Amino acid sequence: MINFKKIFSKNIRPFEESTPPTFDHHITGSIKAYYKRRIYSPIFYLLLLLLLAGIFPVRSMISPRHLTSLSSIATAYKSHSSYGKITLKNLYFTGYRQYWLGATRGYYYYTVMNDKVVLVLLDPLTSEQGNPTIKNVTVRARILKDPATRPLVLERLAEDLSWTRQGLTGSVSHYTLSEPDATGLLPRVFVLAYVVTGLFAILSIISYLLYIRYPAYSRQIRRLAPYGNPRKMLKEAEEELSTLPQLATEDMFITQHYFIETSTYGVAIVPIREILWIYKYSTLHKLFWHHFAISYTLCLTCNKHRYLRCPKNTKSNIDGIMDYLAEANHDILVGFSEENRRKVEVIQNDLLPLRKILAFLSRRV
Repeated sequence: MINFKKIFSKNIRPFEESTPPTFDHHITGSIKAYYKRRIYSPIFYLLLLLLLAGIFPVRSMISPRHLTSLSSIATAYKSHSSYGKITLKNLYFTGYRQYWLGATRGYYYYTVMNDKVVLVLLDPLTSEQGNPTIKNVTVRARILKDPATRPLVLERLAEDLSWTRQGLTGSVSHYTLSEPDATGLLPRVFVLAYVVTGLFAILSIISYLLYIRYPAYSRQIRRLAPYGNPRKMLKEAEEELSTLPQLATEDMFITQHYFIETSTYGVAIVPIREILWIYKYSTLHKLFWHHFAISYTLCLTCNKHRYLRCPKNTKSNIDGIMDYLAEANHDILVGFSEENRRKVEVIQNDLLPLRKILAFLSRRV
């Protein structure tokens, strides 16, 4: 029988000679509280994505609008849908390119739509490095109205055609179609990041709601699977914590068979028999040159390569927890040392894959 008469600090409460506080459903309640705090982050992120969708034409970037004529191009631009997909016919190379950081970004072409000349900037691959004439091509493009490069292109084009710039400007549409602006690296990365992070936020909200409603399916409980039936172990830990906890600090508990953490940083349960090594380290908190606090972190290494960190605790609380765990399981290695680290490596066969590789490489062919 473990002797729990020693009191390590005022924050550590043994329960042998006093009425224990109520810890009914404390673990599941802590899991619910943990995910209720975390659910705000993905919700705020989704609101941010919606705000970005209101500022930028994100919807048309993800699903380009189908364009058929110059009037549909103008309508799309005015409706904040500046990305579209269009089939162009009879494009003619102007002889001019657009450069970016010394590399060719695109080739300028022109075509006629509704009796107006439309400038089109095509990707080098689409234009086959400046093919003089393109009969038919379907592209994804961004609609640009009076871009900064338009006056220079028109001026050079007017010189080539022996025409005045004013006369040419009246025949050319104010809208330019740019394929590189729709299919380049930056828009692709933006769309990919927007979609992937948005889906991740939605899945996070759904999973957090599930864990709030059914804590037994949360990640903290599923991590008990290598040691047995997770739901059965949760029920056993709840019963032990509610009836006779052996030791309690503000957010760490020891029952007859389990070590339990229910802090704002996370919730964890681990059978005491599975703990291999415990140690602590200190962290100095300072603001500029002023040192205002020292906190301690309890580290536990368990079987099946599970590692727990319980940060921002007091030294007396952690010392008390370590002493209780060491007394409850005499096989636990206590304190950080190179010797203990090597012992844990041997126990968990951490070096076994490396040994297999070295043995394979040492074979003679």
